[in-house]
Amino acid sequence: MNVHTHKQFDNEMEAVRSGVLAMGGLVESQLRRAIALLEADDRDAIAQVKVDEKQINQMQINLDQMCTQIIARRQPTAIDLRFVLMISKIVNELERVGDETKKIAYKAAETRGVDRLSHVRRYDVGRTAERAREMLQLALDTFARLDAGAAAGVIDRDEEIDAAFSAVMRQLISYMMEDPRTITPALEIIFIAKSIERIGDHAKNIAEAVVQVVKGIDVRHASAEQIRAEVAGE
Repeated sequence: MNVHTHKQFDNEMEAVRSGVLAMGGLVESQLRRAIALLEADDRDAIAQVKVDEKQINQMQINLDQMCTQIIARRQPTAIDLRFVLMISKIVNELERVGDETKKIAYKAAETRGVDRLSHVRRYDVGRTAERAREMLQLALDTFARLDAGAAAGVIDRDEEIDAAFSAVMRQLISYMMEDPRTITPALEIIFIAKSIERIGDHAKNIAEAVVQVVKGIDVRHASAEQIRAEVAGE
């Protein structure tokens, strides 16, 4: 961000930045709890995920209000305006990650008791969820450092999540074709895997927002190769 003679403006910009990082930290903790539920039943963890989601929603409201006030009072321009708009976008993406995480936690509890599918839930889906969590963590790190180059690397990771989701889908379809009794639990696991795939999409969107604020270009519909070229200045 630019250095301003108006100290209050700088303080407000730093406040929203810190607020996003705090919200991101809570979302990541919530996701860790949900991932753990893929392996072990924990009613307290499910309850905490629900509590976290309410807090995340409130943080979204607070940060949106702060951004609105900054625009109304300070009328920022150039990179400062892009930064404030990026904050609003990232806050929205984090809130949606929280929603998907709550779905994962609830669905994980519903898929217990089917031994034949337990390894899919615990290992294949669990590993994919951990990849998505790491991707989210890296995306938030690129925001903290406003590192467009690292953000481009995060965007590349989305293809790995998509490929893992497709592999889980193929595996579960095979089980459902072989044994109709697995259809209901397999569908529940597919819902979990889809939520994980969406979390990867939201992490990608956060990284794209970082590229946009640093480079001043909209890369939402660009390929990963095009984004790398833009970041490298080619």
